[in-house]
Amino acid sequence: MFSAVEPAFSTNLLDRFLVAIEKETIQPIICVSKLDLADNDVQKEVRQYQAIYQTIGYPFLLLDEPDSLSELTKLVSKKTAVIAGQSGVGKSTFLNRLNPDLSLKTAEISGSLGRGKHTTRHVEFLPIGDGFVADTPGFSSIEWQEMEPEEVEIYFPEIEAAGSSCKFRGCLHDSEPKCAVKTAVEAGEIAGFRYQHYLQILAEIKNRKPRY
Repeated sequence: MFSAVEPAFSTNLLDRFLVAIEKETIQPIICVSKLDLADNDVQKEVRQYQAIYQTIGYPFLLLDEPDSLSELTKLVSKKTAVIAGQSGVGKSTFLNRLNPDLSLKTAEISGSLGRGKHTTRHVEFLPIGDGFVADTPGFSSIEWQEMEPEEVEIYFPEIEAAGSSCKFRGCLHDSEPKCAVKTAVEAGEIAGFRYQHYLQILAEIKNRKPRY
């Protein structure tokens, strides 16, 4: 779960979440709150991102829209879901909207830090409709200790699809020649920011220090 503002929407953090989630074979649903608090430029930008992620195949819900709650309830019906995101994006507020009987504690954004305060301090399973949602403490960083460079493209569906046409087997879509992914980025078929996030994660994995 992300917010349009307070804290600001971050595609970088979103893509890191998506990679971590898909590695665990969990189906992600992107939810964005606080669009009503954003100015017109931010609203337009978030909707543009919504179109990009939906084209890739991700459900992308704007929680201020009238049908978002019923749509999300259908998506998690008879399932166990996990709600995760930065502190301050409104996870507890959102869960209270889904089930007013929960009466979960909420908090304002910290003015001095510019980020949310932790109101959820442990994982708790909460009844939502005919399913359950695990509410988790907020966090804002993800590391890649158990992922190899060759795996990264698997968690960027559009990059994996384009990569099947690369000239060389095992292409990492970085410095290799005749790379179909780079061609697709140049043609606007793959969003440039997504490709940059792919390269960033790839570099972090290549350069990570071993843990003993």
